[in-house]
Amino acid sequence: MDPCPFVRLIIESLSLKLPLATKPAGSGVYPSTTPCFCKLRFKNFPSQTALLPLCSAAPSDSSPPDSVTSSAGFDLDPATLRRLSGKPLTLRVSVYSGRMGRTCGIACGKLLGSVRVSINLEGAESRPSVFQNGWMKLGNEPDKPAARLHLTVRAEPDPRFVFQFGGEPECSPVVYQIQENIRQPVFSCKFSADRNARSRSLPSDFTVNNNRGWMRSYSGEKEKAGRERKGWMIMIHDLSGSPVAAASMITPFVPSPGSDRVSRSNPGAWLILRPNGISVSSWKPWGRLEAWRERGPIDGLGYKFELVTDTGLASGIPIAEGTMSMKKGGQFCIDSTTQDSAFISLSPVRGFVMGSTVEGEGKVSKPMVQVGLQHITCMADAALFIALSAAIDLSMDACRLFSHKLRKEFCHDQQDSFS
Repeated sequence: MDPCPFVRLIIESLSLKLPLATKPAGSGVYPSTTPCFCKLRFKNFPSQTALLPLCSAAPSDSSPPDSVTSSAGFDLDPATLRRLSGKPLTLRVSVYSGRMGRTCGIACGKLLGSVRVSINLEGAESRPSVFQNGWMKLGNEPDKPAARLHLTVRAEPDPRFVFQFGGEPECSPVVYQIQENIRQPVFSCKFSADRNARSRSLPSDFTVNNNRGWMRSYSGEKEKAGRERKGWMIMIHDLSGSPVAAASMITPFVPSPGSDRVSRSNPGAWLILRPNGISVSSWKPWGRLEAWRERGPIDGLGYKFELVTDTGLASGIPIAEGTMSMKKGGQFCIDSTTQDSAFISLSPVRGFVMGSTVEGEGKVSKPMVQVGLQHITCMADAALFIALSAAIDLSMDACRLFSHKLRKEFCHDQQDSFS
């Protein structure tokens, strides 16, 4: 099982020195210590935005800043690398003062200037490269005081395993490993939906913390029939037919009182399970995924994923949290460069771990899954990420408005077990 050659273009150590005559434009929504931001643009990729902390050192001081933002980056897959090979490339960084976003359709920030960094990706698949590391002046007028931007721009090899579901997870598809134009089957899936079961076949040593709501009864006493989605499970088998991972709906998806949507205050939840090596029917939790339907201007699927520690379910470590459009879908990602600094400080994750595509509700979804090389030591490790990808994809269906009917695969009473 060989990985595909990805490259990550990383922009980090961002900081800004303002000339004494410059004042931030507008109060904005950020504290006065970070009144500026920048937009990063690179070759046909969607632009990215990052906050810029201010550096109080003297303009002539060339030492690295004390305060910097977390890194941003662009992921270059094999097809992109082939397309860009041998071409002159430029990263453009535009710096603004004021708050991010728009008001009445008008951009709030005031442009202070921009810098360009030349990028050469030759050999980037096999060795790290540094294209910029230090301060750059904004603007081309040498006689006028100007802001200075500190940034480090580098590229590093980031090989990844790539998988794709051969069909929608609820249709029990085969999962293929993708290597350029080669598709090799590596796993099979078995989806089941048992609405009559009060619980699934879960490990007998699970502990339940009612205060955290790790697991709630599957009893239907408080909900009318059809007003809860429960009992879903997807098993991942290797080519020999042995189960190597599973995602089990541990908390039903139910609408909040007086509505037809799953709320953040009462999310549904999945456990991602792996064999514990004692027996074929013995499993232990690896991670826990919560999902709900966000309210607000963007109708979105909210999610939170935690790693389960050896001390039990009540001490999960959060490593991914976000929202994606229910209409358009998006990308479920575990990546420290896409999380805010407060979240990163709580997480052991550094850099890219995994990404999985999710289609919008009602659309055919065959998730494409990428997993970083350093996070897979065997096929069973890969199976866990496949199970997690299936769970987030199925959550898109579980969080559909309860006024909408689900397809037949979710409604049949299908019984299955961990065998």
